Amino acid sequence: MQIRNANRDEMLKLWGYQRGDKLSPTARFFYDSISSGNAVFWTLDNDGELIGELYVFLDIEFDRDFADGHETAYLCAFRVKKEYRRHGLGSRLMEAAFADLRKKGFFHATIGVSEEHNERMYRHMGFTRQIKDCYFDPCAMDENMQPTSDEGYKLLIKDL
Repeated sequence: MQIRNANRDEMLKLWGYQRGDKLSPTARFFYDSISSGNAVFWTLDNDGELIGELYVFLDIEFDRDFADGHETAYLCAFRVKKEYRRHGLGSRLMEAAFADLRKKGFFHATIGVSEEHNERMYRHMGFTRQIKDCYFDPCAMDENMQPTSDEGYKLLIKDL
């Protein structure tokens, strides 16, 4: 099992796209953010099979409470395939991202949480303070490349 940075083409494959020319607005946002260096795509690689993903956005221009490009970064789309959960792999993936952010000079990481069992897990990982309640997703885009509305979730922060 290897934790590593992945590239935009691996993101496309993981998300079920053949090429980068017919993407949904959200996929386009992730793809372009990885390309520009504004997002870092971390993965769990199990002998060539990507079994986990985590995206770290360094700057979210729509709302700097999420990520300001200097001190605070935003973690999103954190997933580990079901059959690989509960073995500490997700924690190791997060820790690799935290270490990389510290090396880049960041002091805080934020994450959005909507489900109670996920909130307990993230609080256990150090996301102990709530910044605010949110009703839009800064990484899910509509056709105009604007953030989409959301039912509501908490934005939590962790000191690195």
